[in-house]
Amino acid sequence: MSDTIYNRLAVLRAERGISRRQLAEALGVHYQTVGYLERGEYSPSLALALRIAEHFEVPVEAVFSTRPFPRIGEAGRSA
Repeated sequence: MSDTIYNRLAVLRAERGISRRQLAEALGVHYQTVGYLERGEYSPSLALALRIAEHFEVPVEAVFSTRPFPRIGEAGRSA
Protein backbone atom coordinates (compact mmCIF):
# COMPACT_ATOMS: atom_id res chain seq x y z
CA MET A 1 0.00 0.00 0.00
CA SER A 2 1.36 3.38 -1.01
CA ASP A 3 1.49 6.38 1.33
CA THR A 4 1.30 8.76 -1.64
CA ILE A 5 -1.26 11.54 -1.25
CA TYR A 6 -2.53 13.04 -4.51
CA ASN A 7 -3.99 16.52 -4.65
CA ARG A 8 -5.72 19.07 -6.82
CA LEU A 9 -4.13 22.17 -5.34
CA ALA A 10 -2.78 23.53 -8.61
CA VAL A 11 -6.15 23.08 -10.32
CA LEU A 12 -8.03 24.78 -7.49
CA ARG A 13 -5.55 27.67 -7.44
CA ALA A 14 -5.80 28.10 -11.22
CA GLU A 15 -9.61 28.04 -11.13
CA ARG A 16 -9.57 30.84 -8.57
CA GLY A 17 -6.66 32.77 -10.06
CA ILE A 18 -4.50 32.78 -6.94
CA SER A 19 -0.76 32.34 -6.66
CA ARG A 20 1.13 29.92 -4.44
CA ARG A 21 2.20 32.87 -2.33
CA GLN A 22 -1.40 34.10 -1.90
CA LEU A 23 -2.57 30.63 -0.87
CA ALA A 24 0.34 30.26 1.54
CA GLU A 25 -0.44 33.59 3.18
CA ALA A 26 -4.11 32.62 3.56
CA LEU A 27 -3.10 29.30 5.16
CA GLY A 28 -0.30 30.66 7.33
CA VAL A 29 2.44 28.53 5.71
CA HIS A 30 5.56 29.29 3.68
CA TYR A 31 4.90 29.62 -0.06
CA GLN A 32 7.40 26.82 -0.76
CA THR A 33 5.19 24.49 1.30
CA VAL A 34 2.41 24.97 -1.26
CA GLY A 35 4.85 24.02 -4.03
CA TYR A 36 5.99 20.92 -2.14
CA LEU A 37 2.35 19.92 -1.63
CA GLU A 38 1.45 20.43 -5.28
CA ARG A 39 4.39 18.34 -6.47
CA GLY A 40 3.60 15.56 -3.99
CA GLU A 41 6.91 16.06 -2.18
CA TYR A 42 5.14 16.71 1.11
CA SER A 43 1.94 15.30 2.62
CA PRO A 44 -0.03 17.75 4.71
CA SER A 45 -0.99 17.23 8.32
CA LEU A 46 -4.66 16.59 8.88
CA ALA A 47 -5.04 20.11 10.26
CA LEU A 48 -3.44 21.67 7.17
CA ALA A 49 -5.49 19.49 4.80
CA LEU A 50 -8.67 20.61 6.54
CA ARG A 51 -7.62 24.28 6.41
CA ILE A 52 -6.93 23.96 2.68
CA ALA A 53 -10.33 22.37 2.03
CA GLU A 54 -12.01 25.03 4.14
CA HIS A 55 -10.17 27.78 2.25
CA PHE A 56 -11.46 26.46 -1.08
CA GLU A 57 -14.90 25.71 0.43
CA VAL A 58 -14.85 22.08 -0.73
CA PRO A 59 -14.76 18.72 1.07
CA VAL A 60 -11.25 17.51 1.87
CA GLU A 61 -11.83 14.59 -0.54
CA ALA A 62 -12.14 17.10 -3.40
CA VAL A 63 -8.58 18.25 -2.69
CA PHE A 64 -6.74 15.13 -1.49
CA SER A 65 -6.92 11.44 -2.37
CA THR A 66 -4.96 8.22 -1.92
CA ARG A 67 -5.61 7.50 -5.62
CA PRO A 68 -4.71 9.69 -8.60
CA PHE A 69 -7.45 12.04 -9.73
CA PRO A 70 -8.69 11.48 -13.30
CA ARG A 71 -7.17 13.86 -15.80
CA ILE A 72 -9.45 16.58 -17.13
CA GLY A 73 -11.65 15.09 -19.84
CA GLU A 74 -11.11 11.48 -18.72
CA ALA A 75 -13.77 11.28 -16.02
CA GLY A 76 -16.63 10.60 -18.42
CA ARG A 77 -14.86 8.19 -20.75
CA SER A 78 -15.82 4.53 -20.78
CA ALA A 79 -13.30 1.73 -21.08
